[in-house]
Amino acid sequence: MKASVNAFAGLCLSLAAWGGLPSPTAAQEPLLKRGSCPSGYRVSGNYCSPSSARSLPAIAKVGSCPSGYHASGDYCLANSEKSKNAIIKVGSCPSGYRVSGDYCLEN
Repeated sequence: MKASVNAFAGLCLSLAAWGGLPSPTAAQEPLLKRGSCPSGYRVSGNYCSPSSARSLPAIAKVGSCPSGYHASGDYCLANSEKSKNAIIKVGSCPSGYRVSGDYCLEN
């Protein structure tokens, strides 16, 4: 059991470092740069940082973007500030989320 918990924690940290887990806070956080930055973000070192406090949420693109998001560079960018929170799907979606392609989308 301990090994599987450690493996899951390692996977979560890897996804977070990859820019796959967005912050649920209102202010968008920098994403690890992989290819071109999404609209509303600028290159800052090895990251894509929000250009302003009004930058929309973005998540690393894996397959097709989830509902309420569209492709922008190598990321999926929320269509509006009202778009539901999305996380990359690893196994089953957590409680309060539903499957949307390769993502889990908040209900």
